[in-house]
Amino acid sequence: MGALRDKFWELPLGDLTRAEWEALCDGCGKCCLHKIEDENTGTIEGTNVACKLLDTDTAQCIDYRNRRTYVPDCMRLTLKIVKDVTWLPASCAYRLRADGKPLKDWHYLISGDRESVKQAGVSVAGRVISEVDAGPLDHHLVEWDADETDWDGDSE
Repeated sequence: MGALRDKFWELPLGDLTRAEWEALCDGCGKCCLHKIEDENTGTIEGTNVACKLLDTDTAQCIDYRNRRTYVPDCMRLTLKIVKDVTWLPASCAYRLRADGKPLKDWHYLISGDRESVKQAGVSVAGRVISEVDAGPLDHHLVEWDADETDWDGDSE
């Protein structure tokens, strides 16, 4: 990864280098959870079912560089589409910065601690199941609260 500028996360997203863009991710893992879209309404519901490449204990992709080889529909979040991805959580660093808002205090770039996303209750680490073991997605629906720090699920 290339050199990161001091406080690069305060810059507009369009000014970030590729390395800075990648470093902006808070590592919560929520974008790696399966979603269910209602065919009639277009409403998207979240689940607690993780992509097979997400380590459910750490919320980190086990093969990020090659993920599209194993999961062809894995979305690459880009500047061009970040505002159109409606299912990104409100706490997502990309969404916050796209809206001109500052990062949350628990973001590792602010706190200096990669574990702070877990300590704040925002990470999916230890709270999700792999798609390999999950069974039907509709048995694993969850609803994130407004602060994104906890979610209520009716998973079975």
